[in-house]
Amino acid sequence: MFRHPFLSFPRFILALGAAANPLASIGQEIALDSLEGLRVLNVSAEESMHNGRAALYVTDAGLEAAGEDKLVILDAVQFQDGVIEIDIAGSPGSHAGAAARGFVGIAFRIAADASTFETFYLRPTNGRADDQLRRNHSAQYFSFPEYPWHRLREETPGVYEAYVDLVPGDWTRVRIEVSGEQALLYVHGAEQPSLIVNDLKLGNTTGAIGLWIGPGTDAYFADLTVTKR
Repeated sequence: MFRHPFLSFPRFILALGAAANPLASIGQEIALDSLEGLRVLNVSAEESMHNGRAALYVTDAGLEAAGEDKLVILDAVQFQDGVIEIDIAGSPGSHAGAAARGFVGIAFRIAADASTFETFYLRPTNGRADDQLRRNHSAQYFSFPEYPWHRLREETPGVYEAYVDLVPGDWTRVRIEVSGEQALLYVHGAEQPSLIVNDLKLGNTTGAIGLWIGPGTDAYFADLTVTKR
C-alpha cells in the first residue's frame, strides 16, 4: 500500500497528441502530482529520491504475492496506439532470491480488472554478465497471463528477448512505440529498436498503462510521457 497521501514528485506527463505528428490527436499535457489515480497491485510505492532525482519507488518487499501481476496502474490513461517514454531503474532488493535480476518495465493495454496486459521489461543484472546467454536475456516481452516469459522462451527461443547494455540501479531511458499488433522497444535513446514484437498476443486492444516490476525487485520510475495516436 502507499505510505504517503500525496506525491509531489515525480511528474508524470500525459501528452494527448503532438502537433508535429499528423497522426496524433490534438490534446494537452497533464501533470499528475499526487497519488490520485494511481492503483497498486501486489506492490508498495512511495515518493523517493534515486541518483539525485525525484522518483516513484516501487517494491514487492514484505509482500507474499507471487506471479507477474505486480503493477502501479494509471487507470486514467487509456492507451491503444502511440508512444510511451520513461526513465526506469531496477536492481535486486535485499529481499531478493538468487534468481532475481532487478526486473523492471512498463505494462500497457491493461484490462480494467488487470486480468490481461502486455509488457516490456529489463533484467539489469544481465546487461553486463560474464555469460553471453544471460546477456541475450536482458530485454523481454511477455503477455499476461497466457504468454509468460518462460513459455515464450521455451516455444520460440530468442524471438521475444534481446541484449541491451544495462547497469543495475542506473537510470535507463525506455521508449515503447505501439501500433496495432506491433510494439517496438527502444533503450538509451537508440535510433533502432532493441526488441521488435510484430504479434502482440492480446491483439489490437486498449487499456491502461502501468509501472511493472518482477519478484525481488527495488525499482524507480520518473519522467513518464505518453503520446496517444
